[in-house]
Amino acid sequence: ISLPDIDVDFDDDGRGRVLSWVTQKYHAENCAHIITYGTMATKLAIKDVARVQKLPLDISNRLCKAIPDKLPEGPDGKVPKMNLPNAIAAIPELREAEASSDPLLHDTIRYAKMLEGNVRNTGVHACGFIICRDPISDWVPVSTAEDKETGEKVACTQYEGRVIEETGLIKMDFLGLKTLSIIKEAVQNIYESLNVRVDIDKIPIDDPATYQLYCNGSTIGTFQFESTGMQRYLIDLQPSTFEDLIAMNALYRPGPMQYIPQFIKRKHGEEPIVYDLPCMEKYLKDTYGITVYQEQVMLLSREIADFTRGESDALRKAMGKKLIDKLNHMYPKFIKGGTAKGYDPKVLEKIWEDWRAFASYAFNKSHATCYSWVAYQTAYLKANYPAQYMAGVMSRSLADIRTITKLMDECKSMGIRTLGPHINESREKFSVNSHGDIRFGLAAIKGVGGAAVQSILNERKAHGPYKDIYDFVERINHATVNRKCLESLALAGAFDEFDTITREQYVAENPATRTSFIEDLIRYGRHVLFDGFAEAAIAHPVPPKGIVTWSDLERLNHERDLIGIYISGHPLDKYAVIVEHGASMKAAQLADAADYANTEVSIAGIVTSVVPGRGKDGRPYGTVYIEDYSGTGDFRLWSDEWARWSGYFAEGNIVLIKAMYKPRRYNPAICDITIGQVDFLPELIKRCRLTLHVNIRIDLLSDSTASELIAKLSASNAPAKTDAAPDGTPPCRLEVDFKDPLRRIHIPMTSTLPKITVNRDLLQFLDQDEAINYSVHIA
Repeated sequence: ISLPDIDVDFDDDGRGRVLSWVTQKYHAENCAHIITYGTMATKLAIKDVARVQKLPLDISNRLCKAIPDKLPEGPDGKVPKMNLPNAIAAIPELREAEASSDPLLHDTIRYAKMLEGNVRNTGVHACGFIICRDPISDWVPVSTAEDKETGEKVACTQYEGRVIEETGLIKMDFLGLKTLSIIKEAVQNIYESLNVRVDIDKIPIDDPATYQLYCNGSTIGTFQFESTGMQRYLIDLQPSTFEDLIAMNALYRPGPMQYIPQFIKRKHGEEPIVYDLPCMEKYLKDTYGITVYQEQVMLLSREIADFTRGESDALRKAMGKKLIDKLNHMYPKFIKGGTAKGYDPKVLEKIWEDWRAFASYAFNKSHATCYSWVAYQTAYLKANYPAQYMAGVMSRSLADIRTITKLMDECKSMGIRTLGPHINESREKFSVNSHGDIRFGLAAIKGVGGAAVQSILNERKAHGPYKDIYDFVERINHATVNRKCLESLALAGAFDEFDTITREQYVAENPATRTSFIEDLIRYGRHVLFDGFAEAAIAHPVPPKGIVTWSDLERLNHERDLIGIYISGHPLDKYAVIVEHGASMKAAQLADAADYANTEVSIAGIVTSVVPGRGKDGRPYGTVYIEDYSGTGDFRLWSDEWARWSGYFAEGNIVLIKAMYKPRRYNPAICDITIGQVDFLPELIKRCRLTLHVNIRIDLLSDSTASELIAKLSASNAPAKTDAAPDGTPPCRLEVDFKDPLRRIHIPMTSTLPKITVNRDLLQFLDQDEAINYSVHIA
């Protein structure tokens, strides 16, 4: 009936090679990328016109800032479409500008309304590609454009993707999919750490460990199934076949999500499976009587009403593109064909109405199957080779520190340690050592270039591990591994294995030479390498003695500066109980301030940066950056608020903030923070009383969990006569409730331990086991 779309996904690294191969095979004149047209959006139209009109920049910025991301609901309860006429109707500042007596301001709004929606620029489609049997220019006009990835000039159609089909050309989508790169990385990690070759295309489709992973909802880091909503549904569904995964993939999207509870009940026999017509069981059995896929509609239309294959495909397309008129046009044929086969017209009408509703979310099974197979491959690797798979995911997420943090927490919950860089274990990216721990890669350290990493790894591979820091500087190539590189390696902890020398000693000044120990090492290494002396002929430089030892915070901050993340600990660990249970809002949620309008919130974290400034009206302000376990967020304080509270927000301060978010009068989409109270956490823990209340389901409690819990609680026994543990962790009373719902037993108990220290390690252990629930009370 119509030309197909051809979509192929390649791993990120290989997409460019595929395009190059295709161009060579089918000849450059027969191949072209597809153009895209960028149009003037609301804010962009104002900015562009203001620039040409020479409207002052501060006025232009003020007008643009007044436009929210989403307009407020109208009198009918609906959110108007974002365009200038609707924005002007909703925002007083824009109305004033349009009615202004200043011709510059008035004309800016007038011209912006005229230009909004017009084409502003062109680009290259991210994945669309045309391959033709003849030169492309025989069919459509061709231009050139710059490819963002390679910077090369490429041939490009002058028609955009949605009209290419009408010219008789086939559109192909060559996509780069990060997940395929992750799989490739994980398979390589498995081979390097275990010497096992995994053929990812031949893994068993009925692997019990993989389905158990889905049943547990342990899908963080896997493809397509990792959202919290999906995890909840997987736990309820307890998928046991690949068909279950395909169905969940198709159902978990706006619209069909409403059918997921029914789908789950039918799978578990809690609701009868009903078919409108007996013949429908043939195609709906795998989805428990619920229509999930476009292909089911195609097959059923042929079965019930004798549609031809072409007509059933037209029906699929009408549903997929929500062509209601076309659906209505096919309705009489469906009723007539079904009646001719002896089916009740009322039942046929009911089926058609269900299909009309289905049109709003129809999804094709072929798509869901392909993506579910890739998702299953990621889950198989995570279930069977957890450390190697998670190392692969982390290697492909290096630019996103928030994701790395989330993945490190997931590793910890799986019992996998994530360790910092190590000069004799680390590879270029994340890897797995002989103990099954994940190691940060050397390339993750700022200041250590790719050439230096390769030089270090090649030397290690050729001549074995480095025995000590002196052996290291004797063997490395000093042209690629320079002073900055050595300093970064030392401060990131890559030399911690050589435990006779501390990180601070590497960068401390040697009083005798007036140079740092790093510089002494470089000088020594160059003498050995270039002057031809035997190693024994030159004395090893001596690390400086009696230098000031860094605090934990200083050491961690150096780690964070060089790797972007705290690895060997976190400055908040000793306050974890308050950070995670005394704050109602995470730092990462500060970006969604509008969601907390007119709500009292509390945020706990470490101040990582403070940037003061002055607004265009001369008012002072300060932007405060704060970090907790979720990541980093920021908020801005103006004028009096800034003057009152700025003293609390020095870099490195660990604080608990209580505040209110208040929407702006004329732009409710923007909220400003009003602080009510700020406490320093080190002071707060000295005066607050903490109680850890642990609920234990004895019917679910295993012997191993019980033993580990006893060991952890005993180890966390706080000294009876001190305010806190030696590391500053606050003391806490312990209360335990034992429950057995089946026998209706409930035994509340108070611990005989005077007090315990509640650190993040203990909290994460309590989070892991289904037999344990807990709460923390802070008074």
